[in-house]
Amino acid sequence: MADLRTMIGSLTLKNPIMPASGTFSEELAEVFDLDCLGAHVTKTITRGKRSGNPVPRVCEVNGAMLNSIGIPSKGAPWFLQNTLPFYRDYEAPLVISISANTADEFARFAEEVSVPGVAAIEVNISCPNIEDDGKAFAMKPGATGDVVRRMRSATHLPLWAKLSPNTGEVVEVALAAEEAGADALVTANTMLAMAIDSRTGRARLGNIMGGLSGPALKPITLRMTYQCARAVSIPVIGCGGISTVDDVIEYLVAGAHAVQVGTATFISPSTMPRLVRELDEALDSRGLPSVDALIGTVDVTNEAVAVAEMRDGCHAAR
Repeated sequence: MADLRTMIGSLTLKNPIMPASGTFSEELAEVFDLDCLGAHVTKTITRGKRSGNPVPRVCEVNGAMLNSIGIPSKGAPWFLQNTLPFYRDYEAPLVISISANTADEFARFAEEVSVPGVAAIEVNISCPNIEDDGKAFAMKPGATGDVVRRMRSATHLPLWAKLSPNTGEVVEVALAAEEAGADALVTANTMLAMAIDSRTGRARLGNIMGGLSGPALKPITLRMTYQCARAVSIPVIGCGGISTVDDVIEYLVAGAHAVQVGTATFISPSTMPRLVRELDEALDSRGLPSVDALIGTVDVTNEAVAVAEMRDGCHAAR
């Protein structure tokens, strides 16, 4: 058997497969042994109670899913008292995903959830920043660096910054998160999108717009993973459209150290344990000893040729 272990900062994961936030809950323990996963990632929680967005909250589109759940939450105290004890029975490290409206709220929240049993904090900076006209923190390097820096001073736990595919400054945001103290990046959250019922003319989501996830998102977040992995020295976790072992391998080859599985779990709740098995089989069939043998091995010969041709063309024009 191949060695499936991977390192995400100071954390050792037994394999690179974990859930994406919002697609995983304790009920899946009735489907498979949760300890087969590399890590557990909770649904995003907020400090206070939150009801979420109006219905309908989910709809299918071609090759993808749209959701506008709105982060409903029972609040941090309820989570720490009722949900956290459940995960203490498992060996897989627990990663808590948190959301807040301001950088200071993020910092205070991080301090509150830095308790025994929590291995890392996933920072959902793809949510609105009320101090910047509602723009997501991860849209800009400055806002990203500010929130991560404040959280870094408030907690000793590893911080995973979950980035947004809606920005045109992906690399700059990634570098800002790393410089501010992030221990890993997650690429990425959903992409802002919408759908309309052609018969009624109504938006298919109660909140009009929502997040696009599933296979249609994969080429975008795979590209983000590749760009970020080249730019930073901290681990990158790929997320978006993963349902087959080939998807997992593509992200690893692009430079990811681990992956998160989301929409595919809604379709088949046993997707993640299947991917763990199939990744082991794929490595054996290729004669590879470990996951590390795949990470960052993408062949960029074509890119190098294109860059050289562009450079030569510029010189010729001069």
